[in-house]
Parts: sequence; C-alpha cells; structure tokens
Amino acid sequence: MAEAATKIALGRISQSHLECPICRCRYTDPKILDCLHTFCLNCLDKLVSGEQQQQNKISCPLCRQLTDIPDAGLQSLQNCFFLKSLVDEFSKQELLLGHTSVQIPTCQQCDEGLEAVARCQDCDENICRKCQEAHGRWKRTKNHQVVTVESLMNHTGGPLIEVRKTDSQAPKCRTHPDYRVCFYCSTCEMSICARCAAVEHRTDEHKYSEIADVVGSLRKDVDEALLMFEDCRERFQVAHRSTEHARDRLKMMVERACQAISAKEEEEIAKIREKSRSLREKVAEIGRGRDDKYEEVLARNREEMERADRVVKTVTELMQEAEKDELLDLKPKIMHNLESQGEVQFEPVPYELSYIGVKCQDVVSDVDLAQIVQEEKWKLKEEFGKKGDGQGEFKGATGVGCLKDGGIAVTDTKHQRLTMLTSTGACKHTLSHAKEGLFKLKAPYSVAVTCDDLLLITDVDKVKVFDSELQLQHQFVPSKEDPDCRLKSYLSGISVDTKNRVAVADSGRKVISVHNLDGSLITTVPNDMIHGYISFSREDCLVFTNYHERRLLCVDLKGNKVFDVGTSVGRKSAKPIGVCCDEAGDIYVSTHYGQTGSCEIHHYDPEGMYIGRVARGLFNPFAMAFATDGNLVVADMHSVKIFHRA
Repeated sequence: MAEAATKIALGRISQSHLECPICRCRYTDPKILDCLHTFCLNCLDKLVSGEQQQQNKISCPLCRQLTDIPDAGLQSLQNCFFLKSLVDEFSKQELLLGHTSVQIPTCQQCDEGLEAVARCQDCDENICRKCQEAHGRWKRTKNHQVVTVESLMNHTGGPLIEVRKTDSQAPKCRTHPDYRVCFYCSTCEMSICARCAAVEHRTDEHKYSEIADVVGSLRKDVDEALLMFEDCRERFQVAHRSTEHARDRLKMMVERACQAISAKEEEEIAKIREKSRSLREKVAEIGRGRDDKYEEVLARNREEMERADRVVKTVTELMQEAEKDELLDLKPKIMHNLESQGEVQFEPVPYELSYIGVKCQDVVSDVDLAQIVQEEKWKLKEEFGKKGDGQGEFKGATGVGCLKDGGIAVTDTKHQRLTMLTSTGACKHTLSHAKEGLFKLKAPYSVAVTCDDLLLITDVDKVKVFDSELQLQHQFVPSKEDPDCRLKSYLSGISVDTKNRVAVADSGRKVISVHNLDGSLITTVPNDMIHGYISFSREDCLVFTNYHERRLLCVDLKGNKVFDVGTSVGRKSAKPIGVCCDEAGDIYVSTHYGQTGSCEIHHYDPEGMYIGRVARGLFNPFAMAFATDGNLVVADMHSVKIFHRA
C-alpha cells in the first residue's frame, strides 16, 4: 500500500512540476527563456518553425514576453540544469519502484539501441557496456565520472544528487575545457577560469570576483529585491480595501439618493411617478457604470500583484533549487525580472466616483423630479449663535451632539454649561454650573448622543448621563487616579456606537476606556498618543487625534494599530482636534492652522487616506457630529455651523 501511495505521489509531482507546458510530457533538454519559464528544446524549435515569430526572437507561450534567439540557435539558450537533474532523479526513483510507465533506458552515445549499464556525469548521457569501455580508453573521456546503473539502483536519491553537486561545484570553463571555473566576470556576465582571468579578462575594464562571493552578493540582492514585494503587497491591500470601501459607499449613496427621490415622489405622486422611475434608473445606471470602473481598478491592481507574485515564486524556486553556476548564468535574467517588477504601481482609487446624490426641487410639468448631483461638495447651510454670555451665545463651544428630532446639544467649557438648541437654532434648555450646583457640571468638554437621545458629557474626570430634558440619570468615573498622583485624569473625548458602547479618551492618563451604558468597563486601550477627541469607526475601531504631534490614529479594541497618518496637507501644518465618522466609516477631522479664522475640516477614508477638504475658513472648530439628515454639525468656538452636501 505504501508503494502504491508513493507511485501516486510521484505521478502527481511529475504532472505538476516536471512536465513541459507545451508537450505535456516530461522535460527533455529543458531551456530557460528570459521570462524564467522553461520548455523542452524540441518544443521551442517546433514553436519557432510553426508560428510567425519575430525575427531572431521567440515569444513565450505562457506570458508572451520576447526572448532573443542566440546566433548559434535555440540550443545555445541557457540550460535548466536543476530541472534536468530532477527529471533524471525522478526517473531513477520510478525505476526503483517498478513504475510501469518508465522504460529501461538505452544507450545515448550509439545507434545500436543497447541497454544502458552506466551514466556519464560529464557527458550527462546513458551509455551501454561497449561505450563504457570506449570511454575508459579515449584520452578525452577517460577521466569522466561514470556511475553504473547497479550503483544507482542500490541507493536512494541522495547519492546521485550529491554526485551531481560535487561535479558542479567546479564546472569546466567554456573557453578552456581543461580548466575549471573559479571566477565570475561581472563585466562580461560569465564564469571564467584562472587562465581567462590571466589572459582574456586581465584588463582593467574586466571586473571579476570569486564565484562564492558573487553568489553571496547575488543572494543578498535577490533577498533585498524580494523584500520590496512585501511592501508592494501591503500597498495593494490598502488600495484594495480603499476601493472596496468606495464601492460600498457608492452603494450606500445610491440607496440614499433613491430614498430621497422616493420621498419627493410621495409628495408629488400624482404628477411625477413616471419621472421618478426614470430618474432612479439614471442614478442606478450611473452607479453601475462607476461600480464597473471600480471593478476594473480592482482587476488591474490584482493582475499587477499576481504578475509580481509569479515572478517572486519563480525566482524563489530558482534560488532554492538551482546550482551556483546556474544561478550565475541566470543572474541577469533574475535581476531583470525582479527590477522590472520592483516598481509595481497600483492604479489610484478614483474616490470622486464614490459619491452620488440628488438635489431635489419643486416639480412642475416641465421640470425633472430632482437634479442628480455627481460631485460631492459641502457648503455652509446655517450658523447659530455668536460670542457672548446670553442664551444661545458661546465663548468656548467645544462639544456638539445631534438628537433624532434635529435638536443639537452643545457644551461650552468657558461658560461651564450645556445648551440644548432646536433644529432652527433656538435655545431650548440650559444647564450651567451656577444654576444647578457644583454636583452637576464643572467644565463640560465633549458630548455624545445615544440612539435613545441620552446625552453623555465628559466633565473633567467623570462621564455624566442626561436625558433630552437635561435631567441627570447617572454618572461614572472611567479612569482611576494614578496612586502616585503623577497622572491626573482629563476626559477629552467621548463617542458612542449603535450597540451603546461608550468610548472615553483620557488625555491625562493616556488611555481609552470602553464601557457599557451603565458605566461598567468592557476594556481599556492604553496609548501614549491620545490627545484630543475620539470616535467609533467601522469594525470595532477607534479613531482619535493628537493635536501637538499632528497625527490621526486608529486602533482596534485590543490596541492594535490600524493606521497612523500625518494630518498636514502640502506645506500647511494642520493640527487635528475634532474627529467623527459617518455611517459609511469615512472620517472627518477639524484642523487648526495656527490662527483663528483659517481653520478647515478634512475628509479621510477608513484606511486613513486623505480625500480632500470639506470646509475652509472656520474660526476655531472643535467637535463635530452628523445629524440624522446627513448634515455635518460643527462646534466652532463662538457658534454652531451646519454644513450640507450641496
């Protein structure tokens, strides 16, 4: 049974690795093309003779890369010695197992068809008894190394391979057959003997070194080149994830646009049903067209990566299996292939295609139901408040949150108060330090709103939970004080996700704590870069800013880094402060530029790639939040600004 299993395994190996891609038979006199693909000499000869090949060139049947045909013909193409050795050894193993498909070898040096009794390692041919005797008499061949079939049959594969390796340690010079090669001339890219070095290669223009040194250098160069592909693969993964996200965002935007169209359709149902159907088809058609473009980007990037992987696989196999002299012969081709693939460039994501919306309008008989908006642009829609001490006025608006009914909660650190505004900006409720007592609010900084309209306020070292009428429900302390009093807690950011998990950023103790709504601890994530606001992102990730280091960072709930990117754009030094994420996972960051009145809001994708500017000319923005209608609400020191997609 074991012998049968071995035969099956040998058959699979032969089919997978030792068969010519053209004839589907075991390699015979294998030759290597410039692309590192290997074929039988006879197959290549038939290919050149039977097809319209370019003059003096042969096109690889697998990858279509061209290889120059040597002046001496196809037989002068470089031999693939390690494959030939594998084929010979494989055939011997089949003989040992009594493989039915393997015939008894015949002599390759005469035409009498006699059974081979030995193999000459120098001639690399099977020989009969007569030719073996002649080998021992002729002056040219009497020193050749001959191994008998009996010797081969009495051993496993090891000795034969060792014999071949010993012989190939010092192959003979092509120019001087009586000398063995010991140097490699980098100028001529060939192995040479001592006589070559003393005669033909003695001039200063020839640079040669010992073979062991050259092979060592080659291996080092190959290792360095292979490392480039790891970076290449990482860049491909980032581009792949960004493209997939853009596609998902496009689908979401298409769905949202269709929903808006449907809402308008209900208002004008009697007059506009046909126009609504037509417009939805246009939106869907645009979405499909853009999705096809993203699919093309993915396919081209995937093709580039697969092509690079094929080169890496082929080179890796050569470096593991080939002999030193063969590696030296293949050095130009190996390095050419690695260098040609080393600068793999992936097609950038056409992110602008991921947005699609509608601009609805009043409909009359000759006007479309809505206008399709194919470019994402943000504009200031409304602004509430001004600098002052009265109701609806602010001195230090640092936190903002949005309720389901359109209401807006704003924390004012300098006024030490929490203000509730209506969707039109009217002041609805106010909770202050002076009015409600010391136990209510000390220095409220940031705010988050749950799905049930509960308000979570960071107040120095505590999180206080209020309802929409500003009635205190409960409070909890996320971080314990340092026993040595070296690090004092200061809660700078808070965020809540759809599962009612609360993330609190403690800039004082440099830790993020994640809690249930009742304050019970889920996990803690220490991070020395915490210095600003925080937001839940997609897939259980936390995005936060570091103002002084000008960094935007993302970690998972175990503290593993997802990305860490700088926030400066061009030569402008942008300090990030507020951060929030939309339902698609895109990231929005408020930035300061050293002086009030010139601040901006920037847009990033979930991988931390910068997309563009959302708004400019803000006074001094801090926190941001998305309203239920998709508008972006910003706490801008002395006012609250609302931006919408125009």
